[in-house]
Amino acid sequence: MPLSHTPTARVGAAATAAPAPRHWLRAGWLMTASGWSANQYSSLLGAYRAHLGLTAATTTALFAVYVVGLIPGLLVGGPLADRHGRRRVAFTALGLSALATCLLMAGPAAPPLLWPGRFLTGVGAGTLLTAGSVWIKELSTPPYGTAPSAGAAARRSGLFLSAGFATGGLAASLIAQWAPHPMVLAYVPHLVLVAAAALSAVRAPETVPPRPPDTTAPEPAVPAYRAPFRHLVVPVTPWVFAAPAIAFAVLPGLVDTGLHGWQTVYAGVITAVTPGAGLLVAPLARRLSARHRLATAATGLLVTAVGLLTGALAVAHAQPAVALLAAALLGTGYGLCVAYGLTEVAALAPPHHLARLTARFWAVCYLGFCTPYAVTLLGGAFTPPTILAGIAVVALLTLAALLRPGARSSV
Repeated sequence: MPLSHTPTARVGAAATAAPAPRHWLRAGWLMTASGWSANQYSSLLGAYRAHLGLTAATTTALFAVYVVGLIPGLLVGGPLADRHGRRRVAFTALGLSALATCLLMAGPAAPPLLWPGRFLTGVGAGTLLTAGSVWIKELSTPPYGTAPSAGAAARRSGLFLSAGFATGGLAASLIAQWAPHPMVLAYVPHLVLVAAAALSAVRAPETVPPRPPDTTAPEPAVPAYRAPFRHLVVPVTPWVFAAPAIAFAVLPGLVDTGLHGWQTVYAGVITAVTPGAGLLVAPLARRLSARHRLATAATGLLVTAVGLLTGALAVAHAQPAVALLAAALLGTGYGLCVAYGLTEVAALAPPHHLARLTARFWAVCYLGFCTPYAVTLLGGAFTPPTILAGIAVVALLTLAALLRPGARSSV
């Protein structure tokens, strides 16, 4: 009996069963760094007003300047990632993010630097969102990974992003509450995370080799994914970040008048609770997606509307605890809407257009970050509870538009 062949066969079987390297996990920390950079400022809005004497309108405008930088970062980052590869673009964006944080750290000594700091934060985050999310999706699928589906692979980047959102704001607020030089030290953890993310991702392979310009395939006159993207994705997309932006930048300042000395910590807790709920809702998003293509989006919009109405109630009665519940609901809506959008984009786009369609998705997402500024502008004519209730009505109208027969025919 040829017993000598048995160990060899077992070694071969073991080699075949060896798990694929988790390259997507190595690159995932880039998305966490991106989420951290966006949200570390959000929980410091009250601290900037208290320590630097900035007005509410100025701090909210600085919040919106992030979007001004983010949109071109998204729109340019997509084509660059398709042309030059995911890795190179992602690392360049990570460097911009670190530079932006250094400018924000210099803000207390030179407040005008806050404006380019926020702008470059948006540019770096937008470019990193595009290149990084596509890179993680491709590293999750064969030949680099073993994700069960393209949708599951696409959702991983959203989970890493939510982790950065949840921890960045909370860490910054805790440092700002108790550490000396809060407007400087609050940004140090992001620089540490950037260094750690770079060291982790440096071992992840490139998934798309650079293409010289003369070999680039011509664009079709009307890509096949354009109509379903417009009908099924675009209506939902602004709510991805409109919901958490309201939770971060609007609710704390309207309910924290009784929290003497604890306003910054309370804002940090909200910035953790909101995306934290988005993380926890990931299993529900998977189940809803398996039932019906539009179920995740419909549930997300409905929960967002309920969260806005709960927020209106919290503001009307100045109840911080109720505002925390509203933030959790808004975070749930965020998690469901972002999971739906990433899944749809992964299903609609061909591989050579994935980065640019992902860029368009994130660009429309971040329009929602302008919502707090719109709330501030409307504040002169309406009460905050009325404004939040009105936004809830808009969310329900969006749900109706998504479920109308014309939109469903694109499914």
